[in-house]
Amino acid sequence: MPSAPVIVLIPTRMASMRLPGKPLADIAGEPMIVEVCRRALEAGVGRVAVAAAEPEIVQVVEAYGLEAVLTDPDLPSGSDRIAVAVKEIDPQRHFGIVVNLQGDLPSIEPSVVRACLDALSLPGADISTVAALITDTAEATDPNVVKAIAPLAGAEGPVKAADFVRRLPEGAEPPFWHHIGIYAYRRSALERFVSLPPSARESERRLEQMRALDAGMTIAVARVDTVPLGVDTPADLERARILIASRDE
Repeated sequence: MPSAPVIVLIPTRMASMRLPGKPLADIAGEPMIVEVCRRALEAGVGRVAVAAAEPEIVQVVEAYGLEAVLTDPDLPSGSDRIAVAVKEIDPQRHFGIVVNLQGDLPSIEPSVVRACLDALSLPGADISTVAALITDTAEATDPNVVKAIAPLAGAEGPVKAADFVRRLPEGAEPPFWHHIGIYAYRRSALERFVSLPPSARESERRLEQMRALDAGMTIAVARVDTVPLGVDTPADLERARILIASRDE
C-alpha cells in the first residue's frame, strides 16, 4: 500500500436523470450514501468523507456520524468535486493520495478499494483503478460496460492501462476486462487532471479517464474478482436492496 496518507472521497449529487435523489434512497433501512461510506471505512485505508452537491446530503451523512463537505452543485464531474473537497478538507496538504469512490456502489467490497489503492504502487503510476474478467459474452458487446485494455491475464500485480473503450475493436480476442469506476490519484495528478481541458477521445467516448491517457499520464490497473452493482435505475436499486439484505442476514 502507498506510504502517503490517504483520503477516500465519495462524490455524490441528487440530480440523477434516471434515479433522482438516489444518494438518499433507502437500502436495508439506511441511505445508499451511508452504505457506501461504510464500505469505504471497512477498507481501512484512511479518512473517508462525502463530497456532496446539496445540503440535504451533508445533513443526512452527518446525522449518521460520518463526514461530509458541501461543494458547488454546478461542478462538471465527480473528479472536479473531489478536487474541490480535498482542498477544503485539507488545505495543509497532509493527504498525498485521494481515492475517488462513486456514491452509487453500495455493494462494493472493501477489498476492491484496497486493490485500487495498492495498484498505485506500480512504478510511474499517476492514477490507479481496477477491472474484473468478463465472463458474460453480452457484457463484451455492451457499450454501457467500459472495458480496460491492459495485459492483466497472468499478471501478478498491477499493469499499465493501454486504453479504455466502450466498443471493442473488430477482431479483438478475449480475455476482456470490465472496468470498475474507482480511482486512486496521487494528489498532484488529480490537480493536474482537473486543470486539463477535456480531450477529443474523452468527448467522443464519454470516458473521463481518456483525458489522463491523452495527456501522457499513466493509469495502473489491478485485477479484482467481482464487479460491484452500480445503482443507476429503479431496477438497480431493487437489486441492491435484495443483495444487501441477503448479505446482512
